[in-house]
Amino acid sequence: VIFEAGSLVFHPENIHLGDNVYVGHQAILKGYHKGLMHIGSDVWIGQQCFLHSAGDLHIGDGVGIGPGVRILTSLHQDPGTSLPIMEGEVRFAAVHIGPGTDLGAGSTVLPGVRIGSGVQVGAGAVVSRDLPDFSVAAGVPARVLRMRSTEAL
Repeated sequence: VIFEAGSLVFHPENIHLGDNVYVGHQAILKGYHKGLMHIGSDVWIGQQCFLHSAGDLHIGDGVGIGPGVRILTSLHQDPGTSLPIMEGEVRFAAVHIGPGTDLGAGSTVLPGVRIGSGVQVGAGAVVSRDLPDFSVAAGVPARVLRMRSTEAL
């Protein structure tokens, strides 16, 4: 496991790292007093990523996470217009990222999303709903553009 300069880890007691994990410069693994972060083996986490695990975060083996990716596992419920949004109840929702997936630079994964195995997420995409195995998704919000070929090129 390699942690580059300036990377930060919070609540390491709730973070499990597999073998051969790379964490880039200034990346933040934001563990929480509850919730677990599980990062599989052979995972590459790019520079300036923010991985949040208050609602549980599960990252499979062989996943690539591009620079500047954000993965969130909690949000504030809307308390109505008489209160600030920050006073809304906090809701936690797990994120699951299947093995062999690649998250493009600057993409964001929102709470409660399940990304299948072998998925390619385009740079800058905002993933707000589940993505099936071997799909290619991009956009804001991310939409499935096509399915990956089952044959090698």
